[in-house]
Amino acid sequence: MVSKTIQVNLPADAEARPVAVLVQKASQYESKVFIQSGEKKINAKSIMGMMSLGIAQGEEITISAEGADAEAAVNELVQYLQNGN
Repeated sequence: MVSKTIQVNLPADAEARPVAVLVQKASQYESKVFIQSGEKKINAKSIMGMMSLGIAQGEEITISAEGADAEAAVNELVQYLQNGN
């Protein structure tokens, strides 16, 4: 399992629907991908789950993945949540 804890820093000009983009990016990978905020750990490929998580600017979250392409999945989601791309 690969995991990384980051602080969410989406630029003001980031995609208008950051949760939808996050789910699309996570869904490109074969690995199981999760986002954890506090006690909640949500499947990053689930739009409803991610919407219920309510990630906010400046919030500290942990991104984790398990599978063949886990490292690539975590790296892409970290890149998106910190830089908006």
